[in-house]
Amino acid sequence: RYGNFVTYDPPLTPLTVLLWVLPLAAIVAGGWIIVARTRRRVRLRREPLPADTPVCGARAGWGVYVPGAVIALAVGAGSYALTGSYQQVRVWQQATAQTPGLLARALDPQAQPLNEEEMARLALGLRTRLQNDAGNVEGWLMLGRTGMVLGNAGTATGAYANAYRLDPENRDAALGYAEALTRSSDPEDNRRGGELLRRLVSRDHTDIRVLSLYAFSAFEQQRFGEAVAAWEMMLKLLPAGDARRAVIERSIRLAQEK
Repeated sequence: RYGNFVTYDPPLTPLTVLLWVLPLAAIVAGGWIIVARTRRRVRLRREPLPADTPVCGARAGWGVYVPGAVIALAVGAGSYALTGSYQQVRVWQQATAQTPGLLARALDPQAQPLNEEEMARLALGLRTRLQNDAGNVEGWLMLGRTGMVLGNAGTATGAYANAYRLDPENRDAALGYAEALTRSSDPEDNRRGGELLRRLVSRDHTDIRVLSLYAFSAFEQQRFGEAVAAWEMMLKLLPAGDARRAVIERSIRLAQEK
């Protein structure tokens, strides 16, 4: 339902086995009851009747099938309630309804910060919205930020990639995409993120955040000379009393020792 962000590959868990077994058990139980009642009727017909037994009696009709059908329906309904998608659909509906309020809180610096559960609901609601508004750059950026906060690399990278594809000149989209790539566990993503950061640095040598990410990316990829150059450039931009200077100076010494 959510495009490239969500795939479902159900694991073989006790709950999954229960989902498969319960409906089958219900069918078998219902069939066994029906067969047992049918055999009993046949046996009774073949047995000789006492002389004082009336010849005609009321036919059981479809009533003999009712217990089996009731059991089958009850077990099937119970298995669906326990293992079906009802709860997932309900959670999705709640998240969609709560998205406007959660988004307003996330954007309001004076509001109470969202907890992890609320952030997850916001991400679900944003994904749903973006299915019908895929050209919304700000929506993709917000989903990317939410994914980063949740530590969901796939969601963050995919969302920032869409924002950057829609608007390559958008600084937030480019920087968010580069950061997501540099934090990926895939070396190829790290390389692409480093290249994007190098282009961003070439456009603007005074952006502290870009320089910081570029230095981090270069250090992680063992390009220590580039990392030192970026940190030294940051030292020239930061005021003398800035607390970040001490951290940068330690990082420079560490890179020079490599």
